Amino acid sequence: MVDPGRCVSAGVDAEHELADRVGMAMVRLNKMHAQVTHQMAKQGMDKSAYVLLVTLLGLGECRSNALAEAVLSDPSTISRQVAGLVKDGLVERRADPADGRASVLVVTEAGRELIMNRRRQRNEAIKRMFDEWPEEDFKTFAELFERFVQDYERTAPTFMTDRGTGTRAGGESRDVTNN
Repeated sequence: MVDPGRCVSAGVDAEHELADRVGMAMVRLNKMHAQVTHQMAKQGMDKSAYVLLVTLLGLGECRSNALAEAVLSDPSTISRQVAGLVKDGLVERRADPADGRASVLVVTEAGRELIMNRRRQRNEAIKRMFDEWPEEDFKTFAELFERFVQDYERTAPTFMTDRGTGTRAGGESRDVTNN
């Protein structure tokens, strides 16, 4: 059986071989992540709702437009998704202390419990994946992977803008290095 992680695409020059290997590994990882996401949806939580919930927890109490900025999405899309989270009792709307005419979003205790349970399940699964790795290798991988993701987050908006795809629904780009 051919190891798909070692396949070099036709036409990839030696200068780009390592980049191609990383890119193909990302494709495989995305495929597996899509399968996990599909299973989560069957259990009642779609990926976008979960991302919003986790992001909101990290941001703390905030307005819907700030949440939309944080996840690089349109406010109208976020509004629909937040409505579902409110309906499910995972998020609540409160009057904005700075402007009573506006509202802020807050993760409920049920939302916090859901996040903590999912995080625990995820961490247990990841830990099992690395059970046969030496602790130092696991640590090194975690450090390099965090570095890779940070660089990916930093460069992806420019990459998308350079290709005309934008980072938001309207095609506008923004700097996400501080989010």
